[in-house]
Amino acid sequence: MQRQDVRNIAIIAHVDHGKTTLVDCLLRQSGTIGAHQQVQERAMDKLDLERERGITILSKNTAIEWGDITINIVDTPGHSDFGGEVERVLGMVDSVLLVVDAFEGPMPQTRFVLRKALAHGVRPLVVINKCDRPDSRPDYVLDAIFDLFVALDATDEQLDFPVLYASARDGWAVSELDQPRDGVDPLLDAILEHVPGPEVDADGPLQMQVATIDYDEFVGRIAVGRIRRGVIQKGRVVSAVALDGKARQARISRLVGFEGLNQVEIDEARAGDIVGIAGFTDALPNETICATEALDPLPAVAVDEPTIAMAFIANNGPLSGIDGKFVTSRKLRERLYRELQSNVSLRVEDTDSPEVFRVSGRGELHLGILIEQMRREGYEVMVSMPEVIVHEGEDGLEEPYEEVTIDCGEAFSGAVIQDLNLRGGEMTDLRQAGDTVRIEYRIPARGLIGYRSRFLTQTRGTGTLYKSFAGYGPYKGAFQRRSNGVLIALEPGVSTSYSLETLQERGTLFIEPGEQVYGGMLVGESARPQDLVVNPCKAKKLDNMRQAFKDVDTRLNAVRKMGLEEALEFINDDELVEVTPTAIRLRKRTLDHSDRRREEKRRAAS
Repeated sequence: MQRQDVRNIAIIAHVDHGKTTLVDCLLRQSGTIGAHQQVQERAMDKLDLERERGITILSKNTAIEWGDITINIVDTPGHSDFGGEVERVLGMVDSVLLVVDAFEGPMPQTRFVLRKALAHGVRPLVVINKCDRPDSRPDYVLDAIFDLFVALDATDEQLDFPVLYASARDGWAVSELDQPRDGVDPLLDAILEHVPGPEVDADGPLQMQVATIDYDEFVGRIAVGRIRRGVIQKGRVVSAVALDGKARQARISRLVGFEGLNQVEIDEARAGDIVGIAGFTDALPNETICATEALDPLPAVAVDEPTIAMAFIANNGPLSGIDGKFVTSRKLRERLYRELQSNVSLRVEDTDSPEVFRVSGRGELHLGILIEQMRREGYEVMVSMPEVIVHEGEDGLEEPYEEVTIDCGEAFSGAVIQDLNLRGGEMTDLRQAGDTVRIEYRIPARGLIGYRSRFLTQTRGTGTLYKSFAGYGPYKGAFQRRSNGVLIALEPGVSTSYSLETLQERGTLFIEPGEQVYGGMLVGESARPQDLVVNPCKAKKLDNMRQAFKDVDTRLNAVRKMGLEEALEFINDDELVEVTPTAIRLRKRTLDHSDRRREEKRRAAS
């Protein structure tokens, strides 16, 4: 049986191609958000981190009414590090809206999300967005999209995809560029025409797979998913079947549907609807909600394995406990394992040391967002350099590879190409459009760790770099990550301008006068390849000797203040990033200078 009163669709795209802005436009022009309502831009991005960074991190549900039909829309992340969110929600929908920038065209994440959608057998609708750009080239982009479909082995039916041209910012969509641009009605009509209604078994026993977890302050965890079979009512006793096959029962205390930006309480829902249920305090993604008399769990949604790992260590530095509320390893372990309940792409492992935990994720940004959330919650933690996860393949050791797309000025392309070649990359495409060069590479993920900040320097901040997981390939061997050494504080104290004025000639400083430092803390990047132990706390001697120019002010260069991602990219394997609610510090694993020297001698001898 096919329902005709519901459409379920997900919006997928590369980061910054306008997915969330398009959802805002659909909500407004469908009348779901009234003209009198004041909502902020990108209303679906509810997390502070999402608003600050301008990216979608968690997938979210909304619904609009168009005529007599309910359109359930799932907004998905556009960054490859959060691909697990995309993989989970594709099972809830019957089609996808593929949004592509009218100038940039298909990018690495476009390929990733489209490959997942085609594997689910859905027929996408393509929206070429940002057609209002003066440099837009929709005809070229449409050809590139078709070539991408062919390269991903799309079926004949999938190749016959409908295309619309849009500007989500200006609020219009058309099927032909020469048509009047009066609103997004053509897009909503196309969704009703080309997206099939869900195939359902309305009379069978209840079956619903949990896709995502929401949270409400009053009722706790809300399990969100699509009802595959049967009917569900508020107050009914149902069973949740875990991944290990064990079942537990609970009464549904709250049943919610989605309407615009709000959750609305309902008394009943049936197969094909996307709903949230409260009642299970420990519900997890991939579990199946079933009728108690008919336990029939669905297979878990396959999610790609992590590619990057870091060590999370309870903060044991000299300044630990000053800023944060949660410092101990027990609190750190509880927080990491709690994250596993909703973050299906994450892996956490205990190690031989009770204070060290190995955390694996899909990329540096994936783990960086987790660290940033923890520091805002009051946690103090130290993290190690990201390292790729390698495994044994048929032809020996294999490591993860990334597909990289770079847009930069022609004058900077030579330095970029040279650097990527030294990092084990292989060029797959090179195209020029005016003064801009697009370079595509297949490169080991290891080669990109620490490269982004160098890339911004090479391109004077004008280049863009996007990457997406491309699979595993042969291990490329060792290559250099950082060419310069660091300046290491000799002893604890407070930094002085007198000392820093001298030290700035030795390299680039990370600290300003008046900052608390400790022995083993990194206070700057050396201008030479070797590490240098310095004393940033040295004060000017106060004696009665007269000096010429004694009243001249100290002149200090601008210091280099690192954000979290930049710090993770900077450190080497013998260094750590110390993260607290108010500070990000870099330090050596071994703080004492004499102990470090002994360790270096032992390594050299072995």
